[in-house]
Amino acid sequence: MTGLARALRLRTDTTIFFSASGLMVLFLAALVIAPTAIGAFFETGRAWVVTNLGWFFILGVNVWLGFLIWVACSRHGHIVLGRTGMKPDFGNLSWFTMLFAGGIGTVLMFWGVAEPISHFSAPPREGVEPYSIEASQDAMAFALYHLGLHTWTIFTLPGLAFAYFIHRYDLPVRVSSVFYPLLKEGIHGPAGKAIDVAAILGTLFGVAVSLGLGSSQIAAGLSELTGLENTTWMRIGIIAVLTCVAVASIVAGLDSGVKLLSNINIGLAVGLMVFVLVTGSTLFLLRGIVQTVGIYFGNLPQLAFWNDMLAYAHPSGEGWGWQGSWTVFYWAWTVTWSPFIGIFVARISRGRTIREFVMGVLLAPSGFTLIWFAIFGWQAMQIDGIGETARAAMGDSAGELSRAVAESVPLAMFAFFEHFPFTTLVQGFAVVIVAIFFATSSDSASLVVDMLCTGEEKPGPVHQRVYWGVAEGTIAGMLIWLAGDAGLNALQQVITVIGLPIFLLVFMMIPSLIKGLGAEEIAHVRIKDDPALEDI
Repeated sequence: MTGLARALRLRTDTTIFFSASGLMVLFLAALVIAPTAIGAFFETGRAWVVTNLGWFFILGVNVWLGFLIWVACSRHGHIVLGRTGMKPDFGNLSWFTMLFAGGIGTVLMFWGVAEPISHFSAPPREGVEPYSIEASQDAMAFALYHLGLHTWTIFTLPGLAFAYFIHRYDLPVRVSSVFYPLLKEGIHGPAGKAIDVAAILGTLFGVAVSLGLGSSQIAAGLSELTGLENTTWMRIGIIAVLTCVAVASIVAGLDSGVKLLSNINIGLAVGLMVFVLVTGSTLFLLRGIVQTVGIYFGNLPQLAFWNDMLAYAHPSGEGWGWQGSWTVFYWAWTVTWSPFIGIFVARISRGRTIREFVMGVLLAPSGFTLIWFAIFGWQAMQIDGIGETARAAMGDSAGELSRAVAESVPLAMFAFFEHFPFTTLVQGFAVVIVAIFFATSSDSASLVVDMLCTGEEKPGPVHQRVYWGVAEGTIAGMLIWLAGDAGLNALQQVITVIGLPIFLLVFMMIPSLIKGLGAEEIAHVRIKDDPALEDI
């Protein structure tokens, strides 16, 4: 393999690179040869995971959030993620925009209208009437639970572990480096390489699912604007075109391409949000933002541990249907992004303290998410009619948006903008934003996967980075082809199964961090007792 790597002019760990590539190619070949069998495998696997381990996903993310709050408030919070006295590489504004655009920008565009409306028209909890005031509050609480603090917890834990061990210990830029306190030099052996290969594959498939969702939304928007039929081949074509855009950014690198796209895109997204606020029911939405804070934090303790156990006790045995399609899917999907986002966040957060890192990565994007959902979610529900009185006054137009979302989730945002001025222009603007979010997710992931292979922050050769960008687009296209008319449901099946081993991997980062922080504290005490030890 070393000779082949030399012939291809690669600068990488050959075992990690070729193992990940080989397994990826085998999976793609299996999709081509036996798509039905592969689809059945993931369908069965997903059913087993959500039925038997759904509770584990829900409990686990809460444990992670509790650990992060503890470590930020503890005596370890002052530790700099890098050499002592080092200053952050990026300013706060650029840091935030890169966090957001590389993280869940595409997700907010996809679910900003669709999720609140889905819960509003079909409440998750028994006894809540659809379209009622209680249903609207529940819809907002569930949407923010899924995409607020808990989502960013899944990104923050691995990000902190990577930043600490890579910048503080000067270990290779790999997932295996996080387990140095547990494996020691074993991180360079078979166990460490297996961890890195698993992380690379999880990242590739997690990003591919996001690209699949993004392409579905872009295709829905183009179909709405042009009248063209929204087909599987249209979505695959969109993935191909935007993969080329992502590759161009990959070539430019992190400090140029990714940073530029991130700053542009967050500006466009904020502009779209302000447009809805100003041209929509402004006073209603401003009140909604304030009230949403109370709804979120008032419901969070219960929702964080809610696993619908009474429904699960039903003789039908189908109690995990809703949470399997929503909460467990979200956590499994998000955790496949965690190696990518973790390394990416660690790379752009060098020089910040543990406390600053945890509070910044948890709170800043979560705050933006709350405002986003408060504006888009409340406006969407008002369009549909909240409560019996409002719906009676609206007549046949009541529930119009809910019916559109039930017919096509990717079309939700574009159906929403039909109720605003400059509809065609704004819908086209939304397509552009989703497309750029698509590109920033892909180029960021490609740079990170390349780092996981090289073990260095310095980017590998251009063609090596381009390879991973093309690989992500190829996997996304193949998953779209496999999904066919099944769409989102098929993507949920794939990512739920792949997310389980990555979830277990991230869980083990907690004992590794505790051990690493404890060792640093012991070393600090020894140096304080004998300053001569500083030179050792």
